[in-house]
Amino acid sequence: MYVGVDYYPEHWERKRWDIDAALMKKAGFNVVRLAEFAWINMEPREQQFEFGWLDEALEILGKNGISAILGTPTAVMPAWVAKKYPETLLLQKDGTRIAWGVRKNNCFSSETYRLLSKKITRAMAEHFSGNPNVIGWQTDNEFGSPSCLCDSCRLEFHAWLEKRYGDIGSLNKAWGNHFWGHLFSDWSEIPIPVDQGVHNPGACLDWKRFNSWLNVRFQKEQLDILRVLCPDHFVTHNFMGLFKDLDYYDLAEDLDFVSWDNYPCWGKPEVRFDASFAADVMRGLKKKNFWIMEQTAGPGGWGAFGRNPHPGEIRNISYQQLAHGADGQIWFRWRTCTAGREQYWHGLLGHDGRPLRRYDEAALTAREYHRLEKEIKDTTVVADVAVIYDYESIWALDIQAGYGGNTFQNAVKRYYNALFRSGTNVDMIRPSDDFSRYKIVIAADLNILEDDVADRLNEFVRKGGILLADCRTGVKDISGLCHARTLPGKLSESLGIEIEEYESIPDDMHFDISGTGGISGSFTSVSYADWVKPLGAKPLAGYRQWHMEKFSAVTRNRYGKGSGWYVGTVVKEEGFYDQLIKNLLDEAGLKQSIIPPAGVEVSIRRGKKKIAFIINHTEEVKTVAVPSGKLELLSGKKTRKKLELGRYGVAVLKL
Repeated sequence: MYVGVDYYPEHWERKRWDIDAALMKKAGFNVVRLAEFAWINMEPREQQFEFGWLDEALEILGKNGISAILGTPTAVMPAWVAKKYPETLLLQKDGTRIAWGVRKNNCFSSETYRLLSKKITRAMAEHFSGNPNVIGWQTDNEFGSPSCLCDSCRLEFHAWLEKRYGDIGSLNKAWGNHFWGHLFSDWSEIPIPVDQGVHNPGACLDWKRFNSWLNVRFQKEQLDILRVLCPDHFVTHNFMGLFKDLDYYDLAEDLDFVSWDNYPCWGKPEVRFDASFAADVMRGLKKKNFWIMEQTAGPGGWGAFGRNPHPGEIRNISYQQLAHGADGQIWFRWRTCTAGREQYWHGLLGHDGRPLRRYDEAALTAREYHRLEKEIKDTTVVADVAVIYDYESIWALDIQAGYGGNTFQNAVKRYYNALFRSGTNVDMIRPSDDFSRYKIVIAADLNILEDDVADRLNEFVRKGGILLADCRTGVKDISGLCHARTLPGKLSESLGIEIEEYESIPDDMHFDISGTGGISGSFTSVSYADWVKPLGAKPLAGYRQWHMEKFSAVTRNRYGKGSGWYVGTVVKEEGFYDQLIKNLLDEAGLKQSIIPPAGVEVSIRRGKKKIAFIINHTEEVKTVAVPSGKLELLSGKKTRKKLELGRYGVAVLKL
């Protein structure tokens, strides 16, 4: 179990390095991440490499039992790069190059920048490949910079499109360029769709795909070097959880495992649904456990800082990630910087460098993790419920939301949060994944639905699976064109419905819906409504408005050995989704051994052992019904029928 901090020895006097390493050792830390922003320190002038300072830092850390992950430093180019090679800076909408002086300001299509990136990566790999204190690498830092609009990117976009479509006629057809007379006769006529709100949706969708590909290619060029020169080191990247601009499945493909940066402590204390959601997305990228490469260590912020994690929160945040599959966790950062834009992004230590409350809490967490190491070894989350998480649909809905406030992630959260509240583990999968390993598959707002995916979903239901789909699923094909068929298209087969009409519901309006069988109670329909006509499906909830009385809001259809559920509206009340998810779980025969009260999370890791994490996200004492006679690994005591958790309390049960 690796536990540690992001460390920047180049920010501090040399005499401080020994003190820092000793404090890390005392805290039980055994890993640091280094050098991801230190290109200028390692290559102060072109082709003049200086690694002595980093060798010394690694030696000091190694003597204290601390290993290192090195970052390829290409997220921040040195000033000499910008001065000598201005074409490496990205071009903005106003036609000017971005001013050097922040970070993530490079053009990913620039041949010059790609070459310089490979040179520093190769120099680092050659120098540190044999260093026993280096165990792995992080590529760049948080890929996802703004799109560059330079001629190099435009020409590369044309080449990418030509490879994708083959000929200009196929592109015209895929984008629907007959509309507004936007037919192209040559690749050179194609502009960059700068304004995603007004340009052709197909062009905008491909521009997003292209920019994602540019990042993947840039990383691959570094990976190819590291694989050859450092075959014994792992390579990862620090993803950004629910960040939407890149296809994270593609970016993760060539890595050994995914890492991500988790900062859930901003507003008032609340149940951390989104951090759980993001963790499951990260685990789903490669179907394996992940690391946290940056985690909340104190108040965050650039110009202004946020609130301080309350006592117990740093530990609580960490255990949530451990519960969802984190095999390594690193706090950002070790010590709060006294200079630069992140002076107010606080670390475990403050500006004064004193080990106080936050340090003590991290040290406690590290000691507990090391005690748990043997118990959780070779365990991961195993789920019977899957949510289709699709970047193509994320992008399509960002380009054309359909109705006000609609986003793919918001749609998923309605069901995910209810599953969280029920104590059910969830896998995030891509549309091309195998559905048969799950009992329930949720396709929420799956705006882009290819025919083969619809066919496989129908087959999943026919063979006994439970499918839950909802509004705006199956609207478009892979090119971003609307299917010329009645919604929900091919899924009508398993859902047993058709949607002849639909509408947005303005903010100052709502519809009333009530259960008609299977769903009990009255609820509020907001934002959107499908006019659902059952074709064999059983209505479970309907509208009360006179013009909607003959249409259904929620349906269930028996199809083969399984069932297809459909929710054709957005419901205001959380209780609706809790009831709906309970019905699905009951139908699937899924019973949780621990059902959490409000504000408490339960997640289970499985392997040869079955370990349950019970996490109180509130500042209230919570009582949880648990199986009796089980070993609680943190206290070493056997459980009774009730378990009491204090504010931000955590329990780890060996089931």
